[in-house]
Amino acid sequence: MKMLTLTPLTLAAALSACQGEPESSEPQNSAELTALAITSIADRDGNEVGEAVLNRTDDRLTIELELSQFESGTKAFHLHSVGRCDGPDFKSAGGHLNPDGKSHGKLSADGQHLGDLPNLEIPDDGNVRIQIDIAGRADAVVASIDDQDGTAVMIHAGPDDYISDPAGAAGPRIACGVLEFVAQPEI
Repeated sequence: MKMLTLTPLTLAAALSACQGEPESSEPQNSAELTALAITSIADRDGNEVGEAVLNRTDDRLTIELELSQFESGTKAFHLHSVGRCDGPDFKSAGGHLNPDGKSHGKLSADGQHLGDLPNLEIPDDGNVRIQIDIAGRADAVVASIDDQDGTAVMIHAGPDDYISDPAGAAGPRIACGVLEFVAQPEI
């Protein structure tokens, strides 16, 4: 059984899920923020490089991602269809999360996969903390993420071109984490 390291972001998310309080003291448009799932993210050598938290506010889902001392540059970021991160290539995570059988990429006429997320811009210091919206009705998206085989978050070596099927020509998988639900999803 994999143990999660409780870093400040992970601990705050877990506590907010348990206490039902938002992670920050700033108002969240009068809606309650709930941390649904968390993961630590490891590189190909097994070193922890960051963490991700899946949050819900009403019918809006976001992933809050924090990376430390990560390789700089533009990197593809995706949700993958299997909650496994067997290194060093992370192929065990399967392809992109795609419950509706779409083509890859926001520029595709028949796109996009549910797991297609915006590219990350990692600054020279390798530290980034961002929040990314996940498109779709929250209940349906949560059901797809919290399915029988789970879901992984994945970072690739290069940018996603937003059109090449099936993976955006993003290059090798270089960091991975398995989302583990900390709060019972409301479906």
